[in-house]
Amino acid sequence: MAVWTTLVSPASANTDSFTDSFDIRIEAPAEVRELLERHLQLQRFRAVSDLEDAELARLMLLADSDVRNLLGTLGYFSPDVHISRSIAIAPPAQARTPTILIKVALGVATRTTQADLRFKGDIANTLDTDAARQRDSIQLDWRLPTGQPFTQDGWDAAKTQALRQLVARRYPAGSISYSLADIDPATNAAALTVELDSGPLYRLGELKVSGLERYDPVLVPRLARLNPGDIYDQRKLVEAQQRLAGSGYFDSAYVLVDPDSDPSAAPVSVQLREAKLQKVVLGIGMTTDTGPRASIEHTHNRVPGLDWRAVTKLQLDRKTPLAQTEWTSLPDADNWRWVLLARVARLDDDELVTNAQTLRFGQVQTGERIDRTTYLQYDRATVTASGTASTLDDARIGDGSALTANYGWTGRYFDSLPFPTRGYGLGFDAGAGTTLGTQRQPFLRAVGRWLGIAPLARGRMAFRAEGGAVIAAKDATVPATQLFRTGGDTTVRGYGLRDIGIALPNGSTGPGHYMAVASAEWQRPILSSGLPTDWESTLFIDAGNVADSAADLRRNVAVGVGAGARWKSPIGPLQIDLAYGVKTQQVRLHVSVGFVF
Repeated sequence: MAVWTTLVSPASANTDSFTDSFDIRIEAPAEVRELLERHLQLQRFRAVSDLEDAELARLMLLADSDVRNLLGTLGYFSPDVHISRSIAIAPPAQARTPTILIKVALGVATRTTQADLRFKGDIANTLDTDAARQRDSIQLDWRLPTGQPFTQDGWDAAKTQALRQLVARRYPAGSISYSLADIDPATNAAALTVELDSGPLYRLGELKVSGLERYDPVLVPRLARLNPGDIYDQRKLVEAQQRLAGSGYFDSAYVLVDPDSDPSAAPVSVQLREAKLQKVVLGIGMTTDTGPRASIEHTHNRVPGLDWRAVTKLQLDRKTPLAQTEWTSLPDADNWRWVLLARVARLDDDELVTNAQTLRFGQVQTGERIDRTTYLQYDRATVTASGTASTLDDARIGDGSALTANYGWTGRYFDSLPFPTRGYGLGFDAGAGTTLGTQRQPFLRAVGRWLGIAPLARGRMAFRAEGGAVIAAKDATVPATQLFRTGGDTTVRGYGLRDIGIALPNGSTGPGHYMAVASAEWQRPILSSGLPTDWESTLFIDAGNVADSAADLRRNVAVGVGAGARWKSPIGPLQIDLAYGVKTQQVRLHVSVGFVF
């Protein structure tokens, strides 16, 4: 490299700074200029006031090596680097400020020509098919395959990702035992070699719990569901941690396995900070269906003498006020809980006012993906016309009471919650019972629901379907809480809450014995500078109907079309939709928060 000094006129001199010993000007492609300006070591010597010419010449020689090293991190190992110095000619009363000019031509970027990923330890020697799948997954997900541009950041990230996949399951003591990036500047080729040492297979040992004082010791292993002898899986440890932290019994939970412990029975450390026995939560909210809402909720985590949890809630709003208490037992060894619920609710949909009382007793099981419920339920409903005190004389209106035995099943197979990008969920509820009163008549009730999310090149499609049926004699007085109406924020947009139902003789809309709802929605990310943001735009079409016979569901279907926006808020998806009801020829705004399936 040649270094020389050139005298230039004051007009071309850089006079932006009067305090630095020299100025630096970098002429390089935009993709590397910021890196050089920020990390060039020459920048640190600009403030040295007594820097001599000989020392500056030495720094310029060192700068050449520094520039090449920096460019090497981006995969440019044969750049053309030219460094020169110019001195502005100034009157004797003014100091002369040199300018260091750095010119860079990048040349050809280095690319990966070989990626050799090797394994040693248990993962290489075992015949276990699960270990083979893990090994294949690491190789498939290698981030610097042949043909990819080589950069130091990319090389580091590829090794980190491979190691992360190794230690995530089976091998928490895994490490990188050898790595080499062999760069050939003449051919701009990078031959990569990485050797991953898995170490031994780890199995879980006993739980060692700390921080547990208020609650029954059986609670932790039943919530964690980590059994001695299970193969180490970091995902399951995280899920156990989330179950403990989200149970309401603990403010925080940490679940760890020490990789230096015995691989055949590695103790699982569970560190807890217990929640208070009682808490009160005040809430406010708003939806376009029900308007402003206020609530107060009291939780007692260990009712004296029973050890059950009691959650009592009072909700106040214009259309759906309610009072409810729900008591749940500790989970048993199979994660089943006993549940006792009592609720008094009032629903005013601007046409009918339904006063309902519900009493439920049964069991619920909450799993990683699947929830199950079995319960007996008593329902009683009294329906009047909205704005009047008179009871409507139509059996279809939903006055009555009933006792039912029910079973529910819900499976969630999404990639992530509460912001899924692919997957599906499905569920059903089935019940059989009898009406109560002077004429007791049997009936059956079934509801099914499905939500599927399919990724596209840009965004995704979300499809939703729901259907329900109550099979009973025509004169059976099935309570309104067991029948169907639809419409609103989460069903058929473009219509108000429960606007879709059976036309009654007095002009009101009542509940029916059959219901069907379907929806298709295109969700697209909103980009900023070419990158996705936390906002999405949507286009959708909803359709639904309620009838007293399955054949009538095809007639006079209510359709809603519209567009909206989604925001990934800290408490779940915020949905803002503007929908047009084709049947009513009206536009409605719908706002809701949260992902529920």
